Amino acid sequence: MENFFQRHAYLIEHTDLTMTRPLMNEIDWNHRLIGIKGPRGVGKTTFLLQYAKKNFNVNMGRCLYINMNSFYFQGRGIVDFAAEFVKRGGKVLIIDQVFKQNGWQDELCECYHRFPGLHIIYATTSVDLEDQENHELMQISHCYVLHGFSFREYINLQTGMDLQRISLDDILHRTEQTQKNILLKVRPWNYLQNYLHHGYYPFYMESHNFTENLLKSINMMLEVDILFIKQIDVKYLPRLKKLLYLLAIGEGGTPNVSNMAKEIGTSRATVMNYMNNLEEARLIHQVYKVSGSAPKKPARILMHNTNLLYSVLSGIPSEQEVMETFFTNSIWRHHTVEISKKPGIFVIDGDKNICVCEKNKKKRKETDIYYARYNAEVGRDGDIPIWMFGFLY
Repeated sequence: MENFFQRHAYLIEHTDLTMTRPLMNEIDWNHRLIGIKGPRGVGKTTFLLQYAKKNFNVNMGRCLYINMNSFYFQGRGIVDFAAEFVKRGGKVLIIDQVFKQNGWQDELCECYHRFPGLHIIYATTSVDLEDQENHELMQISHCYVLHGFSFREYINLQTGMDLQRISLDDILHRTEQTQKNILLKVRPWNYLQNYLHHGYYPFYMESHNFTENLLKSINMMLEVDILFIKQIDVKYLPRLKKLLYLLAIGEGGTPNVSNMAKEIGTSRATVMNYMNNLEEARLIHQVYKVSGSAPKKPARILMHNTNLLYSVLSGIPSEQEVMETFFTNSIWRHHTVEISKKPGIFVIDGDKNICVCEKNKKKRKETDIYYARYNAEVGRDGDIPIWMFGFLY
């Protein structure tokens, strides 16, 4: 136990509080069992350590961070460890990568019932176990999702500003005033290209090669977050990797599932399952036609964020694909995104039609369509600079 406290103290000492994520203030920390879900690389570990550093004196021994990567837990379960922690006066146990512990869901439930004075905060992947929704843990824990940096958060980090979120209603109906309020403080367009390339994942701030780090994370998402959790035999890993690459080079078009099944040597149904797995891992984003949903075939498949697009492709992706990926990644968290029957139109929340296009593209403007223009710093009269959607969260 002392080794864990020493490790905790070391990590807390080296945790920076310069920028904390908005989610920190959105969580009701009074709950006894809190889950933090999110894909690999978005900063869950830093988030947990920041919470511990902000709220607990490291010398009091009331809060402890542990990681299920430790071989210690191969011989001892979470329940036994929690019992000893509580006996020593522990109040808050923070468990990182909890999904790596066999039977972790049952163990957390047992802790909840056995130790009423203990608060547990656990972090896990965005990939769900089979039948997870029906497990008791989902009934007694309060789960929150941590995403990568929004464009707004990236600008705040680069400038030291505190730019606030804006609503979709403000973007669509009060474009000029809303953009003016932002442009008086900063010129977002100057930061957009860097964000598209490397700004979504917090580890871009580390002094290592970003693309290499992201490729390692992608492989870990495939090998651990999908194969391990979904219990897929490792011999099928090459198929999963090839499918991801085929989807990336497809430039966001309608996937030909039958052709991809032949390419990777499996069935059409397996490809559909693999695509759902890739979406859960936040590697791709499946967009369906209006009134369409799984298990139907998606109308479009885009990479989950633009950083992935640049890393997976060996060449430079088209600007249109990059901007459509940025748009869907910015908007999907709080709004539904579908594909219209009209070509090139996204339907948001079932009734807002938005076309993502280059600012100089001659397009016959229709009154029921908004135009998210890229290569544009300002917009008016139904034309919206696409960077504004990066301020939605």
